[in-house]
Amino acid sequence: MTTVANVHEDTDSPFALSHLDSLESEAVHIFREVAGEFERPVVLFSGGKDSIVMLHLALKAFAPAPVPFSLLHVDTGHNFPEVIEYRDRTVEKYGLRLHVASVQDYIDRGVLKERPDGTRNPLQTVPLTEAIQEHRFDAVFGGGRRDEEKARAKERVFSLRDEFSQWDPRRQRPELWQLYNGRHAPGEHVRVFPLSNWTELDVWQYIEREGIELPQIYFAHEREVFSRNGMWLTAGEWGGPKDTEPVEKRLIRYRTVGDMSCTGAVDSDATTLQAVIAEIAASRLTERGATRADDKLSEAAMEDRKREGYF
Repeated sequence: MTTVANVHEDTDSPFALSHLDSLESEAVHIFREVAGEFERPVVLFSGGKDSIVMLHLALKAFAPAPVPFSLLHVDTGHNFPEVIEYRDRTVEKYGLRLHVASVQDYIDRGVLKERPDGTRNPLQTVPLTEAIQEHRFDAVFGGGRRDEEKARAKERVFSLRDEFSQWDPRRQRPELWQLYNGRHAPGEHVRVFPLSNWTELDVWQYIEREGIELPQIYFAHEREVFSRNGMWLTAGEWGGPKDTEPVEKRLIRYRTVGDMSCTGAVDSDATTLQAVIAEIAASRLTERGATRADDKLSEAAMEDRKREGYF
């Protein structure tokens, strides 16, 4: 006679969940938990692959009803056109409400100043925190994963932020048995990470399984790029390239997508999902470690920004 314990250990059992099913189930549970605990949640959506998967999970969590959250994008003004086009098309397709916090608006008003290196990723913190305060969002979904970077590995699924949107690692709460504590004081909010336990490979395998459409920037294509600090960057109005940085056309793709000034491409001939998955499975570098200049400013660059209110 088969015991209950043996049924769960048997991977051939019709009752056993696959690895991706377990991750999906956990994420759906998190979305529904937030819907039950909070009054004004919002989903960060940039058109990048992690936010795309996060939105797909939210759509699944509440189908056939519409997603009960609006979307928020902190627009640096230096985004890849393909990604912004995808963002707008997706919002229209699902009839969603999108709030856009523009870094350029803050620069025009003199609240923020351009950095000498042209990078605007560190400038996103003020627009993000002020958008949260303005719209009184009490839960903010982000697509951060623990495998991306060591500061993100410290974060809980529910991450409490104070009235200044700052993160204090010492205020982390235990999350035993997938029980999440959303309690917060007036003015505080909770950052929520449904993909915390996913890896980059999990994300791509899930995209393949679910047939999720992505911006073509994630697949190999010919593009004019130049080399800086060991990364292939795309030329743009943000300030690159310099006279000593020749532009050349290469077959590349992007593993992660952010501000054009700090998001590097990788040489690749992976034009299909299967080829991308094989490439990632063989890689020894995380996507941010390989292609994000803003994380290389210092050993604690990400953690410093998270303490100030960044994701």
